[in-house]
Amino acid sequence: MEMRHLHALLKQRHSLGQLEPKGGKLAFVTVPRENLRGLLTELRDVHGFTHLVLLTAVDWMEDGLFQLTYMLNNRGRDMTLGIRVMLDRQEAQGDSIHDLWPTAATYQRELKEMFGIDFPGSPRIDEEFILEGWTDLPPYRRDFDSLAYSQQTYAERPGRVTHDPREYMKSKLYPDGV
Repeated sequence: MEMRHLHALLKQRHSLGQLEPKGGKLAFVTVPRENLRGLLTELRDVHGFTHLVLLTAVDWMEDGLFQLTYMLNNRGRDMTLGIRVMLDRQEAQGDSIHDLWPTAATYQRELKEMFGIDFPGSPRIDEEFILEGWTDLPPYRRDFDSLAYSQQTYAERPGRVTHDPREYMKSKLYPDGV
């Protein structure tokens, strides 16, 4: 079954958005949050998308949204489908799928720590994972100011010089100015 046929089959039942092919056997589709679990379950149990490749997030700060992307792979057909779900940035809460793919718990812990997106019911979701002792805004959120954080946290180290790469290499390659 090709991706367009699969999309047509699932579109009505799960309120899928437009299929966005990305070349080869990769495509993306957006689904309403309330339809996510049913779609993921059907893709896994009926259509052979048994491998959760990754779960990641994008911060659309200007739109007040987080985008979760679930990359699923059907190894038998060599097809990968990215399922996108938009979340309200203020609510910052997704639905845990650790019961569908146990590896999702690790991705969900990372997204909680790095973006502040909660997945209630996910195992160990509130335990420190990467950022031990971190008390600031989650660092992958676009409103986290990494320059201000580093200036407040680390002492200035004098003596560093930035060189124009072209002039610097010229001086190294031709020290006599030839």
